[in-house]
Amino acid sequence: MKKKLLYIMAALGLMTSVSGCSDFGDTNIDPEAISSKVMDYKLVFTNVQQYCYGTEYEAWRNGLIYTSTMIQHTASTQSYWNGDKYTYSAGYNSAYWDRMYPNAIRDLVDLMQNWKGNEKYYAEYQMARILRVLLFHRMTDLYGDCPYTEAGLGYYETNGYPKYDTQQYIYTDMLKELQEAATNLQGATSSIGAADIIYGGDIAKWEKFSYSLMLRLAMRMSKVDPETAKTWVNTAVAGGLFQSNDDNALIKHPGASTSNNSCEPFGKIYCHEDPGAYRMSESFVNLLKNTKDPRLTYLCTVVPDPSKKIGSGDWQMGDTTAVSQIGMPNGYDETTTGTTFIENYPLYPGDMNKYSVVNRYTYARIDAPTFLVTYAENQLLLAEAAYRQWISGSAQSYYQNGVIAAMQQFKQFDIQGIKDSDVQAYLANNAYDPGKALEQINTQYYINTFSDEYESFANWRRSGYPVLKPVVYIGNATNGTIPRRFTYPEGEASANSAHYLEAVRNLSDGDKMVSRVWWDK
Repeated sequence: MKKKLLYIMAALGLMTSVSGCSDFGDTNIDPEAISSKVMDYKLVFTNVQQYCYGTEYEAWRNGLIYTSTMIQHTASTQSYWNGDKYTYSAGYNSAYWDRMYPNAIRDLVDLMQNWKGNEKYYAEYQMARILRVLLFHRMTDLYGDCPYTEAGLGYYETNGYPKYDTQQYIYTDMLKELQEAATNLQGATSSIGAADIIYGGDIAKWEKFSYSLMLRLAMRMSKVDPETAKTWVNTAVAGGLFQSNDDNALIKHPGASTSNNSCEPFGKIYCHEDPGAYRMSESFVNLLKNTKDPRLTYLCTVVPDPSKKIGSGDWQMGDTTAVSQIGMPNGYDETTTGTTFIENYPLYPGDMNKYSVVNRYTYARIDAPTFLVTYAENQLLLAEAAYRQWISGSAQSYYQNGVIAAMQQFKQFDIQGIKDSDVQAYLANNAYDPGKALEQINTQYYINTFSDEYESFANWRRSGYPVLKPVVYIGNATNGTIPRRFTYPEGEASANSAHYLEAVRNLSDGDKMVSRVWWDK
């Protein structure tokens, strides 16, 4: 029945509202509750793409409550925003796993099973392979070893207990999948049209998407396997990357709404679901201020009462001028009377509402676009690759191109964006310095991936930049260490115990938030 409901809702173009679970029971639901002979799998493809940018369920929990505060894009004094102080919530840790396995991954596998070998959907099958990599690279980056080769096959292979593949194997296979998908797309044609909400069936852009995602995965291995990373970086470059912001893999949200489980996760949470629970982090705002970054006014705003939700009569866009922006320190609360009480902070501005929140012209809009992979990211990763002498070209030029593209990216919010003169002034004040190259490049990546918190968290762990000062808070779960991963769902220990225990043995310190995944050694 749940599968039938999903297809009906997909046909209406809506995000499914099925609940997550910590095991793989749903993978055994008969996917032919609506016959595959009559089901239009293009609609399922659209639904899977929606899951690729997420739902408010896991975006709220893993993406914002935990990740954005752990890496100090935002801060919160609320106790349930656990990432700010490294406290533990089993359910919030497992949210991405709980939502994606029984929903997105199950449906993607069903889709691919029905399109595999079907010449009518040859190109669309390759697109689905790319989406599969996007989903699984996030999954393994967040958790480590995880079900991959057997995931979602419960009905087709009557296996409700999938093995966990090692992250090293998953990365090897994902890179292979991207190369094969991109190669197979050459000369192909697609009839998917508007059902593809990323590119509208543009094959050339899907090829670039595949190679651009390949570049990201290749660079992820820079610490653990630099030679293999170098090889795949060059494969991606030779294949053809994004050439401008026009190629960005992004999803817009026309007609966005505030309805429950609608499909505009981060923007919706910022402006409707939880607008008063967070503030912009002091370390992030100071980074932007200290470098005279024109993005400050496009990322932040100060409003009289941030708790007011969009649609309310007194909703306000606020003051976006640079001089007005103040970031809130991480690691404080509003309930104690000691050193961690926010009003005891020496720089407390006298009112919580004087702290900045996310800009409501850009990321805190109900229809804010979701960026999956961007040209700016490509250029910054190429800057690092050139610095490491893995590719030809000037690291300085790639760095400059990345910064320019990142600032021009604001035009994709359908606003005027940053003036060219301000971009050039910023580059003049923050010129590429070979002695600080890795810090500069990856700090720019950190800024550009604001609101793509999974990616920002992953690249921060890989690169170590920007250098973040851990918070000190009584009762934290990590001994004051910024977490490095999420823990597996509690139900996995009993529902899939043999495979779970094997995966835990591969972690550096067991199933803990401080354990490091394979590429983070």
